[in-house]
Amino acid sequence: MRKVYDRIIDMRGNLITVSAEGVRLGEVARVHKSNGTSTYASVLRFDDDLVTLQVFENTRGISTGDRVSFLNREMQATFGASLLGRRFNGVGDPIDEGPEMIGEFLNLNSPSFNPTRRIVPRELVRTNIPMIDLFNCLVKSQKIPIFSIAGEPYNALMMRIANQTDVDVVVIAGMGLRFDDYAAFIDNAERAGSIEKTVMFIHRATDPAVECLLVPDMALAVAEKFALEGKDVLVLMTDMTSFADAIKEIAITMDQIPANRGYPGSLYSDLASRYEKAVDMDDGGSITILSVTTMPGGDVTHPIPDNTGYITEGQFYLHGGSIDPFGSLSRLKQQVIGKVTREDHGDLANTMIRLYADSKKARERQAMGFRLSRWDEKLLRYSFLFEERMMNLEVNLPLEKALDLGWMTLAECFELEEIGVKKQISDKYWPRETVGR
Repeated sequence: MRKVYDRIIDMRGNLITVSAEGVRLGEVARVHKSNGTSTYASVLRFDDDLVTLQVFENTRGISTGDRVSFLNREMQATFGASLLGRRFNGVGDPIDEGPEMIGEFLNLNSPSFNPTRRIVPRELVRTNIPMIDLFNCLVKSQKIPIFSIAGEPYNALMMRIANQTDVDVVVIAGMGLRFDDYAAFIDNAERAGSIEKTVMFIHRATDPAVECLLVPDMALAVAEKFALEGKDVLVLMTDMTSFADAIKEIAITMDQIPANRGYPGSLYSDLASRYEKAVDMDDGGSITILSVTTMPGGDVTHPIPDNTGYITEGQFYLHGGSIDPFGSLSRLKQQVIGKVTREDHGDLANTMIRLYADSKKARERQAMGFRLSRWDEKLLRYSFLFEERMMNLEVNLPLEKALDLGWMTLAECFELEEIGVKKQISDKYWPRETVGR
């Protein structure tokens, strides 16, 4: 039975307060405006019988005499056969001029998957991007962020991954997107032909903050349902800093005592409850989560990337338009390198990174005007080829071809005895004929 109250006691920003009984945290209510329209709100806080709700849209047009009816349910996403190819806002309404979704209702914020039914991650998610596949593998059911600063091509990187992965479903959760970023996701999916396996939940920068909070929950609820049906799902979330800023904005409006840099003390739990949805099910599909975390001022110690680093299993550090090999790490790559990939994968990746680190020192010596040795000159040539063939985000190569190209690059710059690779590996994979030496 619905509970209806005909007086709003207080309004502040997008928050309203009513005197009510028998409601629960997260319950959805409908605010009936005097002009005949209505909007939704969600219960955020209790203080005795005073209930604070967050209105999903602007409070313009709401008066203290409007009615509030509680619907005795939490916010829900709609799941159906026609979901793929569609675009929705943070409350699940279509924004693609398509029809209303009809199907099964899914509660948001359901508990994470039972740990006893999770599989230890052991399958590679191919992206055809050498800096990921070769050096920091993305593993099925992994949760990993892209650490970046504003202006880096992180959304373009996510679009490439969406196009090139071998997953069944891609769920995009966009938070605080500018219109051009939103349009780019649509155009990319249509051009690449991946629109039929993609569903988008989008919060634009001009939308209410509460919708930003709902976007990842909508996306993950749908992803979990697909996974239960046996599908491998990739969830792309951008930008989790916008999500955290929306939490901060609402907490300040509610006069909560702030913690580090104004963010609420619940920030870690708020982030972890979303990332922990990543799973590989023993009798179903999987959910792999790749997110973007922009670092204000490039500060990796900022509360958002700092908390994210404790929750996730590594990070891709996007710097200078490419994935930085020194700031990036996949903590699950050892589960697949040399086990489900070629035997030379680990040795080759470690050797290439070690020589690239040495080439950075050679560049410093060159910049300082020191005389360069022949070894320095080899390192400088290798540095140029490594950045052109491996770090360039436009490079699109299957892992096996990237491995072959890695060996060819080493052979073009060094003698076999100079690179320090195990003999049984180098005897098998070192190119017999090299070009350009």
